[in-house]
Amino acid sequence: MTDRADEADQAPLTRPRWRHRLSVRLFAVTALAVMGAEVLIFVPSIAHFRQEWLEAKLETVSVASLVAQFGEEGILLTPQQEGDLLEALDARLVAIRRPGETRLLARASDLGPVSRTVDLSDEHLLSSIGMSFEALLSGGERLIRLIGPIGDGSMSGEIVINEQPLHRAMLVYSRNILFLSLSIASFVGALVFGMLSFSLLRPIRRMVAAMQRFGRKPEDPDRVIVPRRREDEIGIAEHELAAMQATLARTLREQRHLADLGLAVSKINHDLRNILASAQLISDRLSTLPDAQVQRFAPALIRSLDRALDYTQSVLAYGRATESQPTRRRVHLRLLVGEVFESQSIPPERPIDFVNAVPEDMELDIDPEQFFRVLSNLVRNAIQSIESDEVEALVRRVTVSGSALPAGDRISVEDTGAGVSPRARENLFQAFRGSTRAGGTGLGLAIAAEIVQAHGGQISLSEEVAAGARFEIDLPRASA
Repeated sequence: MTDRADEADQAPLTRPRWRHRLSVRLFAVTALAVMGAEVLIFVPSIAHFRQEWLEAKLETVSVASLVAQFGEEGILLTPQQEGDLLEALDARLVAIRRPGETRLLARASDLGPVSRTVDLSDEHLLSSIGMSFEALLSGGERLIRLIGPIGDGSMSGEIVINEQPLHRAMLVYSRNILFLSLSIASFVGALVFGMLSFSLLRPIRRMVAAMQRFGRKPEDPDRVIVPRRREDEIGIAEHELAAMQATLARTLREQRHLADLGLAVSKINHDLRNILASAQLISDRLSTLPDAQVQRFAPALIRSLDRALDYTQSVLAYGRATESQPTRRRVHLRLLVGEVFESQSIPPERPIDFVNAVPEDMELDIDPEQFFRVLSNLVRNAIQSIESDEVEALVRRVTVSGSALPAGDRISVEDTGAGVSPRARENLFQAFRGSTRAGGTGLGLAIAAEIVQAHGGQISLSEEVAAGARFEIDLPRASA
């Protein structure tokens, strides 16, 4: 099994396929975003390019108007001059308009029907965009009549041209815009990718690699990620991941210790059960002796041995699962507390006062065996807290009291010992972490809390005690 773990530890880290990598998607999204912006820019720019191209055609008409003057005796162009003018303008008809007067400068003999009239003075943005895409997609096989102001605006020119040159010019312009947009998109995508890869993707890959390494051997504390000094979201994520991995590694080590402890206890439990069984047989024989002292202590000894045998059968219940469901009985709490006090062994040279302050008429619906364990654990902790102090003048007393609440009953176990340390308060009622004394395991409080919760109650450490400690158990009152 160790060889398999080593092989898994040396296996390469899992990486996503090329097309599934976040870096590839980031580059693609950035490039598409830039291309989308370029498309939005291209729509008005192609309309502007068309308008400038048509205005340039009209400006050539103003140059042609210099060869003819308006007046009573206008100059007419010869057919050869008209042909040269039309060829120079790449037009089929050229005319000049003034208010109330129109003069034809040149006209091709094979002039066909005009498909559309374009008046630049009447165009607005939306109409210009619509006609621009119409010219770009129609193929340019139409004749159009172009009208617009020329010169200082006192005259207007009229020219009939073939749309094909405009179509070719717009295609070349669109191609140039496409190449420029691709270049810009690639450059911006690479720039954004480089910046985000350094500041975002590399830390994410580092965290992913750390999680994969930690997942192969989570109980190893050396595999916990070491967060870097970053104050952004990545830095917070690394610190939270490190804290989570450290907690998980500690929990897994504790679970392993619990498993080892369970195995050791099961071995001890097997032999201890045989020893207790032998002691039980001896106690049964002792109970038959006529001696008064033997008859006095034999019942308590037999009850203690019976409980010890029961504990050996359920000693692993906490580590294996949970406590069994309580078997509720009507119990005199004062008598149960008396049995708990009698089961405690106190050295005669350092006596401790046990005060049973439970009212004589207080009855509870509880599991007597389970609550014997709860009170025994709490009283035992109180005794150990008192015995840890060697000062002779100190009061040495453990008090168990009971009282009625508006919606239930309360059992209090109070002592005059050293109290509970602040560190123990943080993990109170947690096995192996909530011990109230040095060297303790904290199992007693953990078992007590589990039993009380099974009864629907709650156990807590009172904050109102100035010295010592007082644990309070609140139980709901059973319905009639």
